[in-house]
This record gives sequence, C-alpha cells and structure tokens, in this order.
Amino acid sequence: MNSAKQETEGEDRVNSAKLDAEEEESVNSAKLDAEEEESMNDALNENTWHLHLDGLSVGYNGHPVIRDIHLGIHRGEIVTLIGPNGAGKSTILKSITRQLSLISGTVIFDQKTLSSYSYKDLSSKMAVVLTDRLHPELMTCHDVVATGRYPYTGRLGRLTKEDEQKVEDAMKAVQAQEIGSRDFNAISDGQKQRVLLARAICQDPDIIILDEPTSFLDIKHKLKLLSILRTMAKQKNITVVMSLHEIDLAMKISDRILCVHGDKIFKSGPPEDIFKGDTIQRLYDIDNGSFDPLFGSVELPGIKGRPEVLVLSSSGTGIPVYRKLQRQKRPFVAGILYTNDVDYRIARQLASEVIEEKPFHEISDRAMQQALDAVQTCTQIIDAGVEIGPCNQRMQEILKAAHESGKCVLA
Repeated sequence: MNSAKQETEGEDRVNSAKLDAEEEESVNSAKLDAEEEESMNDALNENTWHLHLDGLSVGYNGHPVIRDIHLGIHRGEIVTLIGPNGAGKSTILKSITRQLSLISGTVIFDQKTLSSYSYKDLSSKMAVVLTDRLHPELMTCHDVVATGRYPYTGRLGRLTKEDEQKVEDAMKAVQAQEIGSRDFNAISDGQKQRVLLARAICQDPDIIILDEPTSFLDIKHKLKLLSILRTMAKQKNITVVMSLHEIDLAMKISDRILCVHGDKIFKSGPPEDIFKGDTIQRLYDIDNGSFDPLFGSVELPGIKGRPEVLVLSSSGTGIPVYRKLQRQKRPFVAGILYTNDVDYRIARQLASEVIEEKPFHEISDRAMQQALDAVQTCTQIIDAGVEIGPCNQRMQEILKAAHESGKCVLA
C-alpha cells in the first residue's frame, strides 16, 4: 500500500508540475500576445498620426530649450500647449513650422518628413498664426486675408471668383467684413488677430498652428475664435496645434494638453488628467494664490487670522460674498457646508476657517457646536441664503440664533 501511495503522490507531483508549466506557458504566451498587440497598435498609431514629433529638441543657435519631445497627433485633434512665460511654447511651434531649425529629432507631417516639403507645398497644407506681427505696406485687411489664397494662384497671383468667395467667407467667419477696406496697420491688435485667423481659414489647410491666438481679443471674440477652431477640427477634420495662456479655455476646447516647463514636457494628456490635483500649481509654481481644477478659476490668497465674519450659505450663494470679504481683507468662517457644495470649493481657498459636513449626512453635533460658537464670537454674520432640505434641517437653528444675535445681515 505504501508503494502504491508513493506512486500516486509521484504522479500527482508530475501532474502538478505539468499544470504549472502549462500555466506559465499560457501566461508567457499572453504576455507575448499583449506585447505584439501593443507593438501593432504603436505601428498603427504611427501610420495614422497626422503630425509626429519624434525625439525633438528645439532651441536657438544650437542650444536646446526643450529636449526629447515625443508626440503623435491624430488628424482633427486639438492639442494645446500651456506653461509659464518663457517656457518654450513658441519655440516648439516655430520649430514645427520651419521658422526655426531643429536641433535634433524629426517632424513627420502627413507621413512625410517636414523637411521634404517645398515651401509652396507646405503653405497649401499648413496655416500659421504666430505672435510675430505683420507690418504690410499699403494693404487693406481684405488684401491680407487674400494672401491666404496665394499658394493656389498662378505666377501672377490673380484670384479667381472662387478664391474671392473663400476670402469673403473667411472674413465673415471671424466677423471682420466691416473692416475689409481698412488699412491693416490702422486697426487694433484684436482686429489684426481676427484678420490673420481669416487668412489662415481661407488657406484651406490640413493643419493650423497658432501661437496665443486669443491674445488681444475681448471675451466675445475669444469664444468666437475657439468656436471656429472647434468647427474646423471636428467638422472639417483639420488638426489644430496652439498655445494658450487662458488655461480655463484650454481645458474646455482641447483634446490633449501639453504642459511645457523647464527643459522638457512636464506632463501631457487629456484635460481631465491635467486639470486635477496640484498639477497646475506645480506647472506655474503658484505660491501667491490657487487654481481650482473643477471650476477652472484662479483665486487670490485667502485672508488668514481670527474670523470676524460668519457666512451662512449654500449652493453657490456664498461665493460672491467670500470674494468681497477677501477684497476687503476681512477673515471669515464659512459654514455649515457640505464638501460637495460649490461654495465649499471656493470657501476652502478663501476662508480662514470652514465648518464642513459629509455629503448627504445630517448635520453632526460637532458641526453644530462649531457654528454656534462662531455665531457668538464673530462680530458680523452674513446670511447669503441657505437652501434647507431633509439633511440640513439643523441649519434652521443656526439661522435662528444668527438673526436673534442682532449681528446678522442679508447678503
């Protein structure tokens, strides 16, 4: 029996070893399949990238400002560069438009190296709007826009009726028809920006490169410009690469964000990955205020010190009061706020103290006592409006104590 038992145990060990070997082989095979699939996906991506920056180093006079840039952009994507002044955003854009020589690396545009394009061929595929200002002599705004059609004209540069229609359509798109006959050098910087965008539009490009295109524009025309760029990208499949200083606009329009800082790309990804946590704080080295990634708002530093004012609010009613007190440099306490309330997002940046409660919980004895203490110690109470519901019924007690104190005013 012992011999039979030993034989059975031996067979079990052999079978177990076989199973382990088969399992290991299966895992290795799966890894190889995954690696092969990833390699195939990489190759597929390389073949579908509209613009590919491969190991790019850019700078001036042979001295790199930004090193080792790797970026693939698909046709119709909107990619935005953000970062502090002097970080190298404009240098990158000038390098991929052949206005600066590359220090190292390759730019591949539409499956061909950028250097292989003639300037005429490139001008019919790539439109460029950079911060360098044009100073044309004796040219109207219409004339400047019309230069966008020159890559398609003959040697004499004569525009056809179709060309003229494209010029008119482009000027209409940027709401610049009324300044068409005016001297380009006699209009405002904001108007010049719109004219230059119109020139790029009537060029019928496959890709448009813009350096700070919203500079000098009022809010109406900023929104109009971004709306035009979104239409170009999503309806006409035109690739858009630009730099922006307005990070709140960048997070709303971009498919991808490149954070430029130091001598490298600090971080890249979709807006939802970039605008969270302290990424923006670190990118811009912000130490004199704060950035709220949910609202896209920049706030000046809060006022510290013993609270003089208690602000009672909910659902956004407190935000204008917080900012007013911040301007007046009066420290205040805000509460009782649920941590998912929009007021809480700003209060935690501006208030010297926040009395908080967990979302959808009834107000705790702890929070109640903190609020009642603030009613006693603060010299003023501001009732900015509190929405009472099933969870925050106890706020009625706070409001009653506040109004009975004789220190309460309505916002």
